Amino acid sequence: MSENFLNIGEILQSLRVNKGIALEELAEDICSVEELDLMEKNKQVPTIDQLFMLANKLNVKLSDFFDFTSADSASYVSAVSGLINKYKRERNYKAIDEIVQREKVNPLFNFPSSQQFLLWNEAICLYYLSEPQIRDKETSVKMLNEALDITNPLRKGLSEREIEIKMSIAIIEKDHMNFEGAITILKEILEDIDKFPALAEPQIRLRALFGLSQSLSRLNKFEESLIYSEKGIKQCINDEVLYLLGEFLYQSASNNLALDNKKLGIDYLNKALNIFKLQENHAFSNFVENELEKLSKE
Repeated sequence: MSENFLNIGEILQSLRVNKGIALEELAEDICSVEELDLMEKNKQVPTIDQLFMLANKLNVKLSDFFDFTSADSASYVSAVSGLINKYKRERNYKAIDEIVQREKVNPLFNFPSSQQFLLWNEAICLYYLSEPQIRDKETSVKMLNEALDITNPLRKGLSEREIEIKMSIAIIEKDHMNFEGAITILKEILEDIDKFPALAEPQIRLRALFGLSQSLSRLNKFEESLIYSEKGIKQCINDEVLYLLGEFLYQSASNNLALDNKKLGIDYLNKALNIFKLQENHAFSNFVENELEKLSKE
């Protein structure tokens, strides 16, 4: 990545000086003054989200930092995609929508795969930026299906990205309380995933398992939900990842408690608590501690 940032410092310093902005002012809420000074001297590479925030403060486009006459065009699309994915993990849909709306008119995003990526994320933002009671599920799902149509209108032999778009449909159905619909799609996704010899992004399967476990629990199908939460726990352990492990452990605890397996439920809650504390997830760890305290008084 550093090769694509060779002139970033020079451009950054030139824009800042021309706009009469002090180092301290530009660095505020983004990085330290020392870090910004090193960036301007090309001795430190800014992260893509730092660059995005700096561009906003300088009132320029992120693309102004890239040379479109070379292979940096592809680097720019990749960088923007990476930034959107970062914000998606943080559920910062407002930031995603701002990027999508700006890049929709960028010629660099005229290729089918890039158009698909923007449409996919635009559909997600449309749904989650609305108030829960007025969310337009139908339009969002329609847009996600249109995104799939760009590369796979027959829905045969889905790629990993296409599976992820399909996953977005399932999650929106789940969040819209259409649990039966979500379960149907998520089971199809697991079948699609099983056709891959290996996944570049194994977390896709974990998200499908977790969505299934959640949806089944909401329909009081606790025994079936438990099957999928246990599969999730097993995959996390086998893959040696913490991603969703705490959530799967909590899901198994909840299912066992609903099935009157109190001792097992408490055991899973304690395991979930340990994971959330390890991850410094204070909101979840406090929630589980409260659940354990209530159970100790019963």
